[in-house]
Amino acid sequence: MAAPSLVWPARAKWGYVSPMHVTFALFADAANLSQEGKLNILGVFDAVQVGTTPAMHPRAHLVVRLKGTASDTGVHSVVLRWINPKGDELWSSSGEIEVTSPPPQVMEMDFPLIASIDLPLDQPGTFSMEIALDDEPAASIPLQVRASAGAMMSVPGIVS
Repeated sequence: MAAPSLVWPARAKWGYVSPMHVTFALFADAANLSQEGKLNILGVFDAVQVGTTPAMHPRAHLVVRLKGTASDTGVHSVVLRWINPKGDELWSSSGEIEVTSPPPQVMEMDFPLIASIDLPLDQPGTFSMEIALDDEPAASIPLQVRASAGAMMSVPGIVS
């Protein structure tokens, strides 16, 4: 009895092949792509400490990895929105990614996106970077912002 054959295009019918999507998104101190195409990320963070607000966190790197297939060939829009704890949008940016057809044997493709950005911090609390792909929400990255109390607290028994 012959083994049953798999027909790969049928995978999409069953829902195993998803449209372009975000596999991860994060903030880091630095990121780049090596000559070999490897994504290098240094200093991943999800919280910052500032002396007072308002403040600016300079040169943060937003790192997003998108994954797609041959069915994603074409132009896709990407929108970034920086939202403060009250839900106010402090800034937004948009752009496009053009996906070309992969070689015949390639099933999935990675699309790294690295953006060096300044993050305005107008108050303590949880901020979020909202990422939309083709006008659909794709990811939300929280960033906890803590402000110093200003003066140091006095602790009983410790003389400063």
